[in-house]
Amino acid sequence: MPRALLLENIDPVAADLLGAAGYEVESLRGALDEDDLVAALDGVDVLGIRSKTQVTAEVVRRRPDLSAIGAFCIGTNQIDLRAAAAAGVAVFNAPYSNTRSVVEMAIAEIIILARRLVDRDRSLHAGTWDKSASGSHEIRGRTLGIVGYGNIGSQLSVLAEALGMRVVFYDLEDKLALGNAQPCGSLEELLEQAETVTLHVDGRAGNAGMFGAEQFARMRRRSLFLNLSRGFVVDHEALRENVLSGHIAGAAVDVFPDEPREQGDPFTSVLRGLPNVILTPHIGGSTQEAQHDIGRFVAGKLVDYSATGTTTLSVNFPTVALHGSSAARFALLHRNVPGVLARVDALVGGHGLNVDGQVLATRGELGYAVTDVNAPLPPDLVAELEALPESVRLTAFERRGD
Repeated sequence: MPRALLLENIDPVAADLLGAAGYEVESLRGALDEDDLVAALDGVDVLGIRSKTQVTAEVVRRRPDLSAIGAFCIGTNQIDLRAAAAAGVAVFNAPYSNTRSVVEMAIAEIIILARRLVDRDRSLHAGTWDKSASGSHEIRGRTLGIVGYGNIGSQLSVLAEALGMRVVFYDLEDKLALGNAQPCGSLEELLEQAETVTLHVDGRAGNAGMFGAEQFARMRRRSLFLNLSRGFVVDHEALRENVLSGHIAGAAVDVFPDEPREQGDPFTSVLRGLPNVILTPHIGGSTQEAQHDIGRFVAGKLVDYSATGTTTLSVNFPTVALHGSSAARFALLHRNVPGVLARVDALVGGHGLNVDGQVLATRGELGYAVTDVNAPLPPDLVAELEALPESVRLTAFERRGD
């Protein structure tokens, strides 16, 4: 029976789907460090994680039997994707499932900061009645600057505009503007216009430290700032200084450079205790609806891959989906050099088999071919395919239909 290990309190629907597909599933609440992860992966075929567990090249090297990794979140920078691909380990994530949850939280925090509700709440809890309009504003008519116009940024754009905000955005790639949103040619152009700046960038290494003292200085005085993307993109010391000086009127931060590993662990940050600052423990996508959908979506991708070789929406494999039915199927991940498919087909024909269907896709240095044949795979053929000098990983499937 194949085994699956799910870490970081992944929604139970994932375990249910993997169990129904024939996996023996073990679920753990916390993340694991490198050595503990290697030990836990003994005999495991499929690994499920969220954002804290780091799957390094060393983990992949020491566990060659691992076949797939599910990132039950949007980001995949916690996984060495190149090492995983080179070892034949497919990686899947959930690029859309928690988009709405993050967007709703961003909208809520923009309103809370603009109305200074954090300070009013703290005052009242401390026993002080502070009924004042000082520093409290509507968001209608104000300019929102969105840095990163992907799935989250673009949906936030639509909702913010529906609330009466003017929206400008900046992205490294050309993106279709939704509604009346206006693209900016540079981050500096956006910062000079926006009264609220919110970051929704990805985890690529080039984004590390992208927002610091220089960027805060360019923002309009008494602006609001939000980061619900990655903790390492913002200089928190610079943010603290700008909040204390009054240049930044309020901030909301959901992600941090160093986050506690498990529930209940102590948390430290230079942003603690600052006025009109909302700190949340990386929960932008943590709604029951989002986590259930993520669990269902990523587990479904893992099941499809293990059952049929389908790699649709894999973040590190060529995308292949072959539909139909046949006596047998095999999937070959190989180095992307000329002539591999011809040699594969020659081996198949040499064993008296006919190709019923075949799809090949390439991605950089890798090629991935899924082939249906009209009879069960002879063991000798499997051995010959595995012995091809270009072969990275061969997976054979039982008789199936779809």
